[in-house]
Order: sequence, then structure tokens, then C-alpha cells
Amino acid sequence: MLRTMAMVAALALLVAACSTAAHLPRMAQNNSAESAPSDAGSAAARETAQALPRSFLLPTEDGQWTPPQGAHSSDKASGLGTIDIVGVGRFQFETSEVETLRPDIFRPGHFSLFDALAHVAQQGNIELEYHFSDALDTHLVDRINGQSAWWYSAFYSGGWGEANVFRMDMFPYKDGTTIRLQQRTPDELTAIYATFEAETQRRQAANGRVVIPSVSIRSPAGTFNFEDVVVTAHNVRSDALQPGVVTALDAIISLAEQGELSALKLTWYDTIASADPVQHYFVERIGDAEAFGTCGFVYETGPQAFAGFSGTHIHIPSDMRVTVSPDYALWFWICL
Repeated sequence: MLRTMAMVAALALLVAACSTAAHLPRMAQNNSAESAPSDAGSAAARETAQALPRSFLLPTEDGQWTPPQGAHSSDKASGLGTIDIVGVGRFQFETSEVETLRPDIFRPGHFSLFDALAHVAQQGNIELEYHFSDALDTHLVDRINGQSAWWYSAFYSGGWGEANVFRMDMFPYKDGTTIRLQQRTPDELTAIYATFEAETQRRQAANGRVVIPSVSIRSPAGTFNFEDVVVTAHNVRSDALQPGVVTALDAIISLAEQGELSALKLTWYDTIASADPVQHYFVERIGDAEAFGTCGFVYETGPQAFAGFSGTHIHIPSDMRVTVSPDYALWFWICL
């Protein structure tokens, strides 16, 4: 059972999309410790982890739509990280020394890929010019060593490079992250930046609320579409993110909390196959459809102009994917 669940969660990190029409059976809640994390870091941490459930069926008995606060948490980065800047060089940095430029998003000890780049510059390894754009709600790289038009790609342990249109200062760093910057055309960056501006304008028009125009769920039970979904923060990852930060996971929880979904199931994984660390919650049940065998849910969210593998289907687990006010969110069923 553990092996098949791990395979399903791995889909959310590592595989491309396919679909199935099979109907899933409704499965019982399991709030016992199904297994200890494979790498808890210390005997004390393993003992604590063994006492905690890995899976949570929501709502809980007291009607809450989130796991108990502090049930699981990710480690802070440690050791050396590396940034590859094409045509400039490959630079290492001490992760414990990096401080975030987005304290509005990350809790102390956690940081983004942009923070790592800024730290490399602070150490004197590169000349970095950047600024924060209120209109785009992100830090923008102006020049590296006098050259402009930079964009990045990144992936976690066990992953691979992929197109993305995600703000670099919201992409969480963790041990084993690969970071690569290279130059793009000005037109490519202009198109990406336009989606950032559209998101901030949508949020401003909604008086600071996150309202997603289109949220869809494609499951074995059918396809369900929702319009103008108001998304609120549920602080599932209060260990790493500041209170009130809205994530992709909050969209599906908000739908459930608003009475549109009957149940959710979240399962925590410390590692998945060769991916180490993982340390995220994955959605393993939406309504009556629950992951089984090698089938389960994956998601994407962001601007429609870059939907799917053009840039929105990236493998940041939903519990740590910060959202501003995306065009759409899609959860869909795949089988390996």
C-alpha cells in the first residue's frame, strides 16, 4: 500500500499528463501513522514522526478543512547550493546564510530562488542589478554582469528542467534544487511580465482578494467547473509560509469549505523514490475520487496564455505554490 501511494504522489512531481475514465471507490479515513518518514534526520525526529498521522481526511471531526497545525513541517535548507548562470559561471552558496527578500511570504529560514541569486551577488561573485515591481508583485532581474533579459528554470530532487512562468521570488528553495539562468528574448520576458501585471490588477480589482475566474476538476466522477472562486488562506504550511499567504492548495480547500466538494484527503511525504527531500502534502482525494494504484490527481495554475507545459504545469507541490490571482486552476486525474 505504501509503495503504491508513493507512486501516486510521485506522479504529482514527475510525470506528464494522461487520463482515465475509471471510477474510484470511496475509501475509509486513515489517521494512523502508516509509516515513518524514510529520512527523519534524527532518532528524536523519527520518534515524533511515527506518532503523527501522514494522511488526513477533511473535514476533520471538528469540521476543519486543514490538518492540525504543526502536524508536519519541512527542514530548513542546509549545506551548499548551486546556481548555474549560462555564459557567466557556476556558483555555490551556503544555504544557511541566505535571507529572504520576501518576508511577506517566507518565514525565517526559508527563502526563494531569487533570494539565492541575490545572495550570490552579495558575496561578490556576480554583479546583479534588480528591482522590485509593485505592478508585477515580484523582483525583476535587470542585468547580470551588465547583460540583460534573464530568465530561469529550476527543479527539485528527482525532477527535470521545465518551462515555467512563475515568479522567481516565490519559488521555494529546498535542498537538492537545481537552478539555471539563461538569457531570453525581450519579447519573451515581456509576455511573461504581462501575465504578472494582469494578476496584480485582478487582485486589486477584487480589493485584495484572490478570485480565480475558472477552477476545474476533471476526475473519474466527472468534470466540474466553477467560476469566480474566492480563495482564502488556510495556512497549511505555516512552518514555511507567513500567515495569510495564499497557495494553489488553498483554491481546492476553499471550494470544499464553500460546500462545493464533500471531502479531501491530504498525505504528507518526506521522500518519494529518489526524490529526497520532498516534504510536502499531496492531494490524494477530491470528493469521492481517491488515489489508488498508479492513478491520482495533479494540478496546474497560472495564466491561460502559458497553460500546461508552456509554463503553468510545473512541479512545485500545491501546498507551497504561492498564488497572486491566476487566470485558472485545474486539477485532473492521470494514470501512469
